[in-house]
Amino acid sequence: MQKGLNYMKTTHVLHLYNRIGFGITPNELNALKRKSKKEIVEDLFSESKQVTPLEIDLSFLNNVSKATLKNKKRKKELMKLNRKKVKELNKIWLNRIFNPKEVLREKMTLFWANHFVCKDNNTLHILKFNNLLRAQALGNFRTFTKLVSKESSMLKYLNNKQNRKNSPNENFARELMELFTLGQGNYTERDIKESARAFTGYNHNFKGDFKLKQRQHDTGEKSFFNEKGNFNGDDIIDIILKQTQCAQFICKKLYAHFVNEQINEDHVNEMVAVFYPNYNIETVIKHVLLSDWFYDANNIGNKIKSPIDLLASIHKIVPFSFEKKKQHLLVQRTLGQTLLNPPNVAGWKEGKGWIDSNTIITRLRLPSILLNNAEINYSEKGDFKSEVVNLKDKKLRKRAYIKTIPKWTVFEKNYQNISNKELLSFIITSTVSENAKNVLNELQNSSKKDFCIQLLSLPEFQLC
Repeated sequence: MQKGLNYMKTTHVLHLYNRIGFGITPNELNALKRKSKKEIVEDLFSESKQVTPLEIDLSFLNNVSKATLKNKKRKKELMKLNRKKVKELNKIWLNRIFNPKEVLREKMTLFWANHFVCKDNNTLHILKFNNLLRAQALGNFRTFTKLVSKESSMLKYLNNKQNRKNSPNENFARELMELFTLGQGNYTERDIKESARAFTGYNHNFKGDFKLKQRQHDTGEKSFFNEKGNFNGDDIIDIILKQTQCAQFICKKLYAHFVNEQINEDHVNEMVAVFYPNYNIETVIKHVLLSDWFYDANNIGNKIKSPIDLLASIHKIVPFSFEKKKQHLLVQRTLGQTLLNPPNVAGWKEGKGWIDSNTIITRLRLPSILLNNAEINYSEKGDFKSEVVNLKDKKLRKRAYIKTIPKWTVFEKNYQNISNKELLSFIITSTVSENAKNVLNELQNSSKKDFCIQLLSLPEFQLC
């Protein structure tokens, strides 16, 4: 890379694309050599201006109405089809992550999916919710939160459909503040009760479009954060966003995810000053990516990749496709993160939460499993969620070969001008241990394919 005050260091470009995307190829890197940090970051946002929604064939819902569901047999059939379609949607989303048109938008969609956590077996409704995350991923957090509060999948997931006048359900109101906007301990029980009243009557029609049931809505005066009025849900969200704590909470979460789990209060306060009171997501993310501290050495190679990030980063280096149906689900379940199937409303625990004694073995073997036809062991129980420790128990053990089609010709073409030694610094941004260096030195004369698999199998590749 040419030297110059305006040009980014290669390590910084790699860091940027590992955090806001899923990696970068040598050709993509070469195209950025004569661009400044500002130009590269501006291009990232420009390329993500467009929104490309996910699409799935929903023709099985043709001529289906609320009345159809009164037929128990037909209802059961539709529920089965919906569950099948949600699994199909999982694959469509995974393929989008593997081949994103708008890289930054897709990475932000993945982030918001673990913030505004939701789950639904109605394919139409969860598709709408997922595409809302995508559409609003770089927009205004105020608008975003209001739209989420009215989504059919969220109304069902957090029981707000059961939230009625004289019988309020507090589940959504509580999670709105605890998980979505303020964080635990920054509101009172009375705030929960009063805000729940404001969200009464929230409902949706059969297609998932929002509607307010006026007879079930509490029109009485509410007292919330020392303000009084005949508040509805949007009013409650406006009052919440008046609190700088909301901006603090969101900025800390963004910082932990994209920069470092060890929070630097000065950096977060910088972000808050940019984010509050307008709550423009694009503005605050751009501030982070243009800052000098984002590229500090202690922020590079310190983040444990989520299972989806890990899969996507392998795919970026050696593109592959699953040959057998459902094996994309098997891999996700074994690693501990299945798209569209969060463990609970708090979502997945990130960082060290991705690693345990079972998953670390699978994660380290994943490159061989995906690219070299290695065998994987998984339990028949627990929906493939854990690997079997006691392999003598044949009732628990089940083996599978993950059938993939790796495109090694694409890898060879992309990395043809890069030596094995250069490949190491290109693929791994964290500090490599001395033991790993010694092993790699012995493999310097190996084929690029074998050397790549060894690199991807290092513990250091688990970091970005």
